Amino acid sequence: MYKVIGATKSRALRVMWMLEELGEAYEHVACGPRSDEAKQYNPSGKIPALVDGDDVLTDSVAIMQYLADKHGKLTAPAGTPARARQDAMTFWLIDEMDAILWAAAKHSFVFPEEQRVPEIKDSLKSEFARAAKVLSDRLEGPFLMGDEITVPDLLATHCINWSIGAGFPNVDDKLGAWAKSMRERPAFKAATSKET
Repeated sequence: MYKVIGATKSRALRVMWMLEELGEAYEHVACGPRSDEAKQYNPSGKIPALVDGDDVLTDSVAIMQYLADKHGKLTAPAGTPARARQDAMTFWLIDEMDAILWAAAKHSFVFPEEQRVPEIKDSLKSEFARAAKVLSDRLEGPFLMGDEITVPDLLATHCINWSIGAGFPNVDDKLGAWAKSMRERPAFKAATSKET
């Protein structure tokens, strides 16, 4: 059985959601970043971590793609043009959405107060809005890569949800409705019902 390390209200939710979509059993160890418990699995204290047998894996996106590859679901096969397009979307989401949200978080509560630059958040919100519009324009089917749910769908939905919690401007109606449909998936609901 897998073990997911990290609070539900963190990037650990991405891994939990992936496991729910895959129908794989897992134990959830709810703990915050830099906690003693988190450091047992990742010396830096960053969450999430995934324990798979004797292996401990880190980074939410790397873990999601590992699980998708291992189980042959929610991903295009490695070495195919479809996978290259999927990876391009994943990397774009990390650069254009996740990194922006993380920068805002660092200047809100992660950095020591004397290192925070609150004024940067307005430009980050503007950058996120631009990226959300690009994503909305690219959305043509029920999922980002077409007719099948893949890793980028989980990543994008998590980022949109994070933006709401961070007080960023709402995404447009098209992208908002899509994200809502993703949150209505039974696997998402199962993952979010776990203890934080």
